Amino acid sequence: MTTPELDVRTLPKPDKHPAIFARYDELRVGESFVLVNNHYPKHLLDEFEIEHAGGFVWERVEDGPPLWRVRIGKLASTPLPRVLTETGIESSGADAAGVVWKLPLRRRDLDSNIIGLAPESRIATHTGPDLDVLVHVLDGAGTCTTELGEIALSPGALVWLPRRSQRAFTAGPHGLRYLTVHQRRQSLLLEPIAPPANRAGSD
Repeated sequence: MTTPELDVRTLPKPDKHPAIFARYDELRVGESFVLVNNHYPKHLLDEFEIEHAGGFVWERVEDGPPLWRVRIGKLASTPLPRVLTETGIESSGADAAGVVWKLPLRRRDLDSNIIGLAPESRIATHTGPDLDVLVHVLDGAGTCTTELGEIALSPGALVWLPRRSQRAFTAGPHGLRYLTVHQRRQSLLLEPIAPPANRAGSD
């Protein structure tokens, strides 16, 4: 039986990967399709490794130019459980916001980060998002300052941050690292504002 093809060469670039993943979602276990493209889809492979690690087939059928063909198959009905990271990662790789690691999956219901604060550093008082957040202290020590007091943070502490609660974090002399988990934030959708209707008799 001939393997069906999905030719994405004529699709706008932003539509290619969604169309490919939509086709993959339609597959039953053991089925596959051949992707036809005008370049080797390396970034697509990276996305499959993140979203469906260990559960898909990736077979180069034809290397161009001008055409590249890759057979993509489904080995498991859903993405497989897996280890995402080791929580002992060094805080030295933190970005400006203190983020050492973040959940990389695009199609997910949760957001998760590992925050690493340098010794004696602080995240200033702020109002949290409109989401409940679970914080698990990994190592180091510090405090979480609320509207009415302070919560001591030590390894193993599991802290609940109710939505829109006021909080600040201060690291102790040996720094502080913690894991956050919460429902994924939806992208902000900006709707155009309609211009005001012209008043009768106005210029």
